Formats: sequence, structure tokens, C-alpha cells
Amino acid sequence: MENCINTYTPADYKSDQAVRWCPGCGDHAILNTLHKAMATLGVAPHMTAVISGIGCSSRLPYYMNTYGFHTIHGRAAAIATGYKVANPEMTVWQISGDGDGLAIGGNHFIHAVRRNIDINIVLFNNKIYGLTKGQYSPTSDRGFVSKSSPYGTVEDPFIPAELVFGARGNFFARSIDVELATSQEVLVAAARHKGTSVVEILQNCVIFNNGIHNAITDREIRAERTILLRHGEKMLFGKNKEKGLVRDGFLLKAVTVGEDGYTMDDVLVHDAHTPSNFLHQQLAMMDGLGELPLALGVIRDVAAPTYDEGVSMQVEEVRAKKGFDTLRDMILAGDTWEVK
Repeated sequence: MENCINTYTPADYKSDQAVRWCPGCGDHAILNTLHKAMATLGVAPHMTAVISGIGCSSRLPYYMNTYGFHTIHGRAAAIATGYKVANPEMTVWQISGDGDGLAIGGNHFIHAVRRNIDINIVLFNNKIYGLTKGQYSPTSDRGFVSKSSPYGTVEDPFIPAELVFGARGNFFARSIDVELATSQEVLVAAARHKGTSVVEILQNCVIFNNGIHNAITDREIRAERTILLRHGEKMLFGKNKEKGLVRDGFLLKAVTVGEDGYTMDDVLVHDAHTPSNFLHQQLAMMDGLGELPLALGVIRDVAAPTYDEGVSMQVEEVRAKKGFDTLRDMILAGDTWEVK
């Protein structure tokens, strides 16, 4: 990422295009927080690229005053990979929906994570195909009734966090479209992480899946059903931060501090940087629908070698060893024949 003084405002990252999402769509909030995150980072618009696939979320590059590429269904990660390797100095954002990124794009998603390419994947998860008018997606819950499953789905969904950890991911964060400050915070952290960062944002589709996250995001219960994790801070939640997460053998347990013998000393401190991912995976898999709250914030942020840096180093090593400066030099370096 380009080092520079913060001289940009969110307006510097906004294009002059009219934003064409449905009124009330959660995408508006995510776009707003992305503009703010970019201004906080201070990377110049001409040093930023936003690449998307197909879907409602994938219209986002039109609304950015940066380089942008609205690609094809499921291929955003592949194109973002090539772009980053060819332009290592650029900050690259990939915008995908749960259908675009995890269905046809699922293979590209897991391998981008596995390779640890220095791109920032923002996954909009509304558990539905919105642009194509309401079919169930890879994150739709079992039994979900939609236009393509009129009697309910008979399959279990992907959990994005589980895919990231299964692919040996080093950065995973989560937010909610209505939590603007948290979204901005995790987007900034994602961009500062070297390697593939995945930010899942639970987003509401007001037309085809309105209220799908209400059991977690409703204002009256959100403090009880979610926990905001920050590195080095106690894992506390509840309206008055009266509850915390503790160890119960190998499992996690939610307790009320001061009750049943539990004190603040028992509450776990979040460590996002430890290489071991067992606790990170446990935190990421909490769903907020039972005893344990849904984890928001940066859950995992671990340093590791990146694919793009590895490729660049390899090219330089081979160039120095072989003496190649151009592709032509490489082609002509071996035995050659002239055909007349």
C-alpha cells in the first residue's frame, strides 16, 4: 500500500454515477463505509482498484472514483489475483456476493485465500440471489423457501468463516450493514493486513430476503446477540458489557460476570494474532442464535508470506540467475533454429 499522508476525504473516492440499488438496500451502507475506510487509509484513488463479479453487490465499482472492473460471474477473485500479481503496488479490493463468491466463484474464493494473495475480499452475505430475483444461495439456511426452492431447500449452507479457515486463511472479520463504525473499522484493518483478507458483511435485501438477519441485528437484541472483538481486549458483550466469554474445557461458554463464581479475570482476552486458529475458528463459528453471541470485528489477523510477493521474488531470482531482461531474451536464450 502506498505510504502517504491522509489528504483524502470520502468524496474523493465517489464517482459521479447515480447509485442504483433499491432504496433501503444494505449495499448503500457498505458503500458509504468503504468510501470512509479508503479515506482513513489515505491510499490515492489512482493506486486503488475495485474488482467485482456479477450480482447486486458487484455494481459497486461503478460508484468508485478508482480503477474498477465489473467482471463475470464468479471470476472476480481470479481477475483480482492476476491484477495484483501484475500490479503489486496497487491496493486491490474484491467485491462479491454470497452467490457470486461462493457458488460459481467458490473454487476461486478458496484458492485465493489459500494462496494468500494481497487482496481485500468483501463478501456481502444476504443469503439470497437478489439480482436474478430471489433464488436460494449457498448461504441460505436448510428449509429456506425461495423461487428456486418453493418447498424449502434440502441442503445445509456454507458458512463463509468455515471456508476461510478450511482454506488456511489468515484474516477474517465480520460486520453488519447497519453497524457503520464496525464496518469501517474492519475494512481498514483488512486493507492494512498483508495477504488475503476476507470481510463478511451481513447485508439485508429488502426485496427478496427482507429481515433475514433480524434475529441477530434487531436493535432491541443486538447487544445480547453479538460481541465486538478487538485484539487485546476482554471478550465482553451485553447492553452493559455484563457478559463475557470463558473457557469451558475445550469449548466456549457465555457467562454473566459476578454470577456463579465468574469474575472479570475468567473472561478471555482476544488475541487475533496468534498463528493457531482453533480459538479463532470457534469464535467465528458462533452464530448468535443460541447461548453464544455472533462475533463481529477482526477475528483473525495473522502475518504470513503472500503469493504476489513470492512470485515477484521468484521472477527476480530467475532473472538474476539467467540474465533475462525481456521475454524475447528468455525465448532466444536456448537453442534456436531459423526456418527458411
